[in-house]
This record gives sequence, C-alpha cells and structure tokens, in this order.
Amino acid sequence: MNENKIKVLIVDDYASIRKVIRNLLKQSGYKDIVEAEDGVMALRTLKSQKIDIVVSDWNMPNMSGLELLKAVRADPDLAKMPFLMITAEALHDNVVAAVKAGVSNYIVKPFTAEILHEKIKRIMDNL
Repeated sequence: MNENKIKVLIVDDYASIRKVIRNLLKQSGYKDIVEAEDGVMALRTLKSQKIDIVVSDWNMPNMSGLELLKAVRADPDLAKMPFLMITAEALHDNVVAAVKAGVSNYIVKPFTAEILHEKIKRIMDNL
C-alpha cells in the first residue's frame, strides 16, 4: 500500500476534528486529503472526484455517517468504496448497524495516528 497514492475523504461537521484527522493522516504519510462537513457534501465530492477511501464521523447534521454509508452502498458507482466510520461511543447497536450497512471498519474516539493508519491499511489490503 502506497499512502502517497491514496486519496482520503474526511467527513466531519467540526473543522477542528477534520484538522486533527488530517494531521494524523499526514503523520502516516497520506498527502492527498479532501474534506466535507457533512454527508451531503461528501456525496457530492464522491460523485465529482476519484476518492480511494472515506473516513467519516457517525454523528453529523443533515446526513449522519450511517446515512452516508447507506447512500454510498446504494450507489452502483460507489458501492465498493472503502469506508471507515469514526464514532465517539462504541455502542453495540451502532457497530451492528454499521456492519449491516456494509462499513469496511470502524474506529472509536480518541485514537492515534498508528490506529488510524492500521485501520486504513487493513481496509486497503483487503480490496
């Protein structure tokens, strides 16, 4: 896996969290990073650019991470998109819902650059 060649879409409604995730990704060698502040913007970005993996927060206004995941899986052009869900609470029901919706993997806040990199690497290696 070559981190330099992977384009990551970060989806979170808080600019400060997007910045933290961007910095963690950069620490792991990812250079091509785009951002969206909610699922609606993320879908627009996914339809207009070639994205390799989505890293999305669960709780967002307009369209939650779970709704975004379901929309991505329902779109024939995006259905196979690698999708990493970030959640603040590791509720069993949330994890089950995300898995049923086709999430590639999930991560619980707070997390380190190493954990983020390992989750992305595992997802990309399984493609």
